[in-house]
Amino acid sequence: MWVLVLLLLAGTSLIMVLTWMRRKKQTEEVEINYEMDEECCGAHEVCDKDSLLNADNIVVYYDDEELDVLRGKSPDSFTADQEKQLADIFYTLRESDVAGWLRSLQLRGIQLPDELKEEALMIIRERRA
Repeated sequence: MWVLVLLLLAGTSLIMVLTWMRRKKQTEEVEINYEMDEECCGAHEVCDKDSLLNADNIVVYYDDEELDVLRGKSPDSFTADQEKQLADIFYTLRESDVAGWLRSLQLRGIQLPDELKEEALMIIRERRA
């Protein structure tokens, strides 16, 4: 009886040691790459920088604080200067910032004229493809 208990203990110990050695060997072989893509944080399966949905509700300004006067206005009521101001900001953005800028405008209650909206959505579709 004691022999069986000792054999079970020895067998269990041997399995534990072999498992520990195997796991240690596997962790040593894993090569970790810390290089990050400049355009994506890497924390999500799909990069949320290209997403128009904003989960964190934090307004990010793209050096466009002056656009807050357009909050709640219909794009049809924009003056030519206001439309030019929107276009100037849009055309100076990097392509990688367009989705974030649209999220920012959405949170701030600013609507884009249809022409700019179509161009912005086209850029986002191209980046996703």
